Amino acid sequence: MTTPTDEVRDLALRAREASYDLALATRAAKDAALNAMADALLDRSAELLAANADDVARAEEDGTPPHVVDRLRLTDDRLAGMAQGLRDVAGLPDPVGEVVRGSTLANGLELRQVRVPFGVVGMIYEARPNVTADAAGICLKSGNAVLLRGSGSASASNAAIVAVLRDAVGSTGLPADAVLLVPADTRETVKALMRARGLVDVLIPRGGAGLIQSVVGESTVPVIETGVGNCHVYVDASADLDQALAVVLNAKTHRTSVCNAAESLLVHADLVESFLPRVVAALQDAGVTVHGDATVARLPGVEPATDDDHAREYLSMDISAAVVPDLEAAVAHIRRFSSGHTEAILTRDQAAARRFVAAVDSAAVLVNASTRFTDGGEFDFGAEIGISTQKLHARGPMGLPEMTSTKYVVTGDGHVR
Repeated sequence: MTTPTDEVRDLALRAREASYDLALATRAAKDAALNAMADALLDRSAELLAANADDVARAEEDGTPPHVVDRLRLTDDRLAGMAQGLRDVAGLPDPVGEVVRGSTLANGLELRQVRVPFGVVGMIYEARPNVTADAAGICLKSGNAVLLRGSGSASASNAAIVAVLRDAVGSTGLPADAVLLVPADTRETVKALMRARGLVDVLIPRGGAGLIQSVVGESTVPVIETGVGNCHVYVDASADLDQALAVVLNAKTHRTSVCNAAESLLVHADLVESFLPRVVAALQDAGVTVHGDATVARLPGVEPATDDDHAREYLSMDISAAVVPDLEAAVAHIRRFSSGHTEAILTRDQAAARRFVAAVDSAAVLVNASTRFTDGGEFDFGAEIGISTQKLHARGPMGLPEMTSTKYVVTGDGHVR
């Protein structure tokens, strides 16, 4: 009888074989596959939308929260976006073979550090079927085979997307096993993937805090931790208040179900009269529930906030809010509650901006800009596999270069030591 561990091992071995071919593939071959994948998503959109409709209907019947259903749902526009994303990746420079640094040593040896693929990448993710196409495209361009393990809630969507992508890749001459789907019918497949050390080179989890911590805590395969975003916006005493209002509203309400949405608002005590009532009212008018500290909770309609509220990634029309006496208190609050994703300061004081940027230890720190800009596309990386909140290997939006490792190539002329 085949066990989930056996099944994952077989898939990983197939991915490993495919990775050898991908490591040698030219940019032209990989770009042709990516464009074929994009064409296939559009040409076979009817079957993809039908499969997704089954997932969405099941999720709604199960009482899944609306923001999760929104992440699950595919539309013609979202499919078009997925296809365009693959075309965008095809248009990006190939990171494989890039020389990171090089020199000629004193003894005449030529030393080069060059980018190479990881080999086999495992993706464990929740809800969003668009990640299936995004991850497949980014991994293929960077020369990696990918094992995709989505959530059971998107099983029909993911199976349909992977079938379409595999057909497209195979039609161009690259191995179809560059893209493989790990079954989501049992949690045992996740455990097997997390323990496939030696077969899988790196795992990247994308999803909520529970999923990410589970993968980080239980995996024997190296993990790049991504995504949980308790992002803060601090409005300093010197902020342009009209600008601050616009940025806060954008950061919170532009799209609530993503990791770079603002979840926490900090307001300088000097602005309690001039700005706090205004921003709270504007948030409430936009449909946001404000969970405030003792000062903020004096305002009408504000829910009292606990430490859990200040630490929470809501992913909904909710935000925590607190008044701080100065910038140092804002930094202390962020150090206590932040997930290390993105923080923003709104200020016209350059010294305050410099102090904030130096003192806040997160993957991205923004000055007078919305947290929604922490994104590979917005950073002009062209694509991202996720946003790393750790400090080793990669931090922040992970584009194609971050999906590679390096090796040293040393060229001599009969040199001996």
